Amino acid sequence: MSSLLYTLGRFAYRARRWVLALWLAALALLVSVAALLSTGTDNTFTIPGTESQEALDALARTFPEVSGASAQLIAVAAPGGDVREPAFQSAVERTVGELSAVPQVTSASDPYSGPSSGNVSVDGSAVLVPIQLSVGTTQVLPSTSEALQEAGVALQKELPAGSQVAVGGQLFSQTAAGISVTELLGLAVAFVVLLATFLSVVAAGMPLMTAILGAGVTLSIVFAATQWLTIASTTPLLALMLGLAVGIDYALFIISRHQEQVRQGVPPEESAARAVATAGSAVVFAAVTVIIALLGLAVANIPFLTTMGVAAALGVAIAVVVGLTLTPALLGFAGVRIVAKRFRPGAAEARAAEAEARVAEARAAEAREAREARTRRRKPPRPHRPHRPHRPHRDHPIARGWVHLVTRLPIVTVVLVAAGLGALALPAASLRLSLPDAGSLDEGEPARVAYDLVAEHFGPGYNGPLIVTGSVIGSTDPVGLMNDLGAELKTVPGVAAVPLSTPNPSGDTGIAQVVPDGAPDSEQTQALVARLRALHDHFEQEYGIDLSVTGYTAAGIDISARLGGALLPFALLVVGLSLVLLAMVFRSIVVPVTAALGYLLSVGAAFGVTSLVFMSGWLAGPLGVAHVGSIISFMPIILMGVLFGLAMDYEVFLASRMRERHLRGDPPGDAVRNGFVGSARVVTAAAAIMFAVFTAFIPEGDASIQPIALGLAVGVVIDAFVVRMTLIPAVLVLFGRAAWWFPRTLDRALPHVDIEGEGLQQELDAADWPEPAEPYAVAASGVRAGGSDPVDALVPPGGVHVVAGPDHTAVLLAMAGRAPLTSGRLKVAGLLLPTRRGSVRRHVGVALLGGPGGAVEAVRAARTGRPAVLVVDAADAVSGGTRSLVARELRAATAGGTAVILGAETAEGVAALVAEIAPTAEPPDTSLLVDELERREPIP
Repeated sequence: MSSLLYTLGRFAYRARRWVLALWLAALALLVSVAALLSTGTDNTFTIPGTESQEALDALARTFPEVSGASAQLIAVAAPGGDVREPAFQSAVERTVGELSAVPQVTSASDPYSGPSSGNVSVDGSAVLVPIQLSVGTTQVLPSTSEALQEAGVALQKELPAGSQVAVGGQLFSQTAAGISVTELLGLAVAFVVLLATFLSVVAAGMPLMTAILGAGVTLSIVFAATQWLTIASTTPLLALMLGLAVGIDYALFIISRHQEQVRQGVPPEESAARAVATAGSAVVFAAVTVIIALLGLAVANIPFLTTMGVAAALGVAIAVVVGLTLTPALLGFAGVRIVAKRFRPGAAEARAAEAEARVAEARAAEAREAREARTRRRKPPRPHRPHRPHRPHRDHPIARGWVHLVTRLPIVTVVLVAAGLGALALPAASLRLSLPDAGSLDEGEPARVAYDLVAEHFGPGYNGPLIVTGSVIGSTDPVGLMNDLGAELKTVPGVAAVPLSTPNPSGDTGIAQVVPDGAPDSEQTQALVARLRALHDHFEQEYGIDLSVTGYTAAGIDISARLGGALLPFALLVVGLSLVLLAMVFRSIVVPVTAALGYLLSVGAAFGVTSLVFMSGWLAGPLGVAHVGSIISFMPIILMGVLFGLAMDYEVFLASRMRERHLRGDPPGDAVRNGFVGSARVVTAAAAIMFAVFTAFIPEGDASIQPIALGLAVGVVIDAFVVRMTLIPAVLVLFGRAAWWFPRTLDRALPHVDIEGEGLQQELDAADWPEPAEPYAVAASGVRAGGSDPVDALVPPGGVHVVAGPDHTAVLLAMAGRAPLTSGRLKVAGLLLPTRRGSVRRHVGVALLGGPGGAVEAVRAARTGRPAVLVVDAADAVSGGTRSLVARELRAATAGGTAVILGAETAEGVAALVAEIAPTAEPPDTSLLVDELERREPIP
């Protein structure tokens, strides 16, 4: 991958004008398509396979009059007044008639009809008008919603002073989430962090440009998809929040690596390609983990949640593509200006020369003073340490001091962090999940006003009545049956009222409206739904009716239960995934296990803080939290998915530097500390940006996105600074060398993943090898495979070389890219092994002459496709006429430019075959290779 990304980075740098133009054109096109196709978001939450959803679907067929959306109008008399006063009553009844005439309204119930409808409060202070519509919430026309609100305003004008009227209910329980000014403040904070990190305005602006462009592309695609998909209003907000956060961070990682390399004197074009290949590889790995976790939301089997996960994953994927293509293009426009003047290579050299001049002058002055002191026969002055020139220090004293502090007594750090995060996670036990309703809207919204008035004058249950329904087609008296059923439902604990219990006009389906004692998102209502469903068998035996509990409130409870049940399988999925992925990357047992446990601590702490704010009300006022008492049902599973990817992101960037120092030979403790210092600055900046972006979505935010944004902001801070930058270094120091131990069985079983571009660096180091740069088909220097002796070879195209010895087969398979190298440096067809093993396989043919098939047929099959190199094992196993036929095939291969590598027990065993293949060939000149071997040791 690193080689592919290196090529991509160089191409984007050179074709920067085309890359920028294509992205801008794509954005303009997608915005236009979204404007034409978008039908708006839809906050209708469905959950197939649940009792509530199946009952709602059945009602849509048998009782469509009550299957549509509903609304409520509440009128409250002035203090001391009564809604049954003639003037008040006539105004309400006149409004009922106007509401019934509104298009898409099937009925507006007169609260004064009948002896006791239950829609007039006991004290006569308020009256409630239920409104039933013929279509679902998404099909309600804007004109219908406006007409209902206008009727409420007109009634308010007719009633006596001091009266209050509000229109709310299910139809108005949710509002479309939008973007406010606070999100822009988050970007401003991110710019400040970038400026402090890069010390360059040009560099600081690039991540914002790439992130905003990527977010624009993502939102355009999401809104265009509303033409065919049901997409909740939370979905584009989540995609925007994640797209901005990861888009900024991914560009940050690439630009930071580029800046470091330019300061070291690497040309900007080469540096951009290397930065995309190295930091870009880690970015791709981190993004893949986030995408897999977001797509894993499908395990809950809830359509709207799956759509949300796919949209968020799309935002992350686009952020990666933009980061890997547009970032190097922007680096091309910046050139050396990406680095502040005082840090550019030329400036550093000038400063160094100036510093050396100052040192020389200081030493000359000291020498003069010493000579004068000796002349005056005075005691010579105390020797002074020579003045050292000031050089830009690459170390970071704060990071160095912090990592020394947390690793000085590692066991104490581990215990304190684990205990603290464990205690912070305790409030998470009180989390209650629900879908948003009018009670979660901002105060002052008409639907929120209606919600509060209904709860005050009628009871909280009237804001979320349940519907109990079933088939009564077998009854001879459906009206009497429903009356009896309604009377018994009133006796069920937790039921406040049963204002409606009736069959449909055709007499085959009955419904009963059940008003709970508690609010829609309360534990009492949840318990009542469970209690009613537990009475299913009793009602079936008593009345012969198969009852189901449904309605918006019951559907929300079912969704919350389904999501709560999916948390454990999802946690096992992401934890198991992290163990496998990190084991592949770091070849360690301790690193993946501690990373997964640290992730669980971060998630638990994030849940705990969210519970304190949204359940207990801590800091709810300063944070602008409109609703306290529950959080949106899908918050926990989304938080777990997103935070998993971000946690793995920070783990990779920190632990990879530690592993790099360990492989260089640093002692275990020093490897952890030095690696920490090398990556702490970038990870700190990335976490600070994430925190700023997520926090910006909390104040004035949508009730659905607020708990998600808070949980992510808290989770990022805890995971980055407490877990990754405090707990993990202490644990790795505590384990010492055992932290990097990996069983050989797993090492062979798991594929190797190069996320830091180590393979690319090896290719760059070997770019000019061997010298002179001849187009050798095979170049080997000290190559060992299995237990073989070192093999040295320079084989030109069309040349022939013999590898002899007891383990020659292992060497041949290594040259063919089919087996690992033990040590040495090897290029085949110009490709370095083992970095380009996959590509080498496509350029090398293998013929095993000692196999069950014919030798000639094996050579012919291996020659298919005219490979650059043809490896022939057991070449000494052929003789006589077969040898001549094999020699003819090999001679034809060499004539076509294919290099032939023969394997045998001894060189003498294939001398005759070599003579027939190339009778006039001379041994290859390996003097250059011998000279090189004398200068350097074989590379392991």
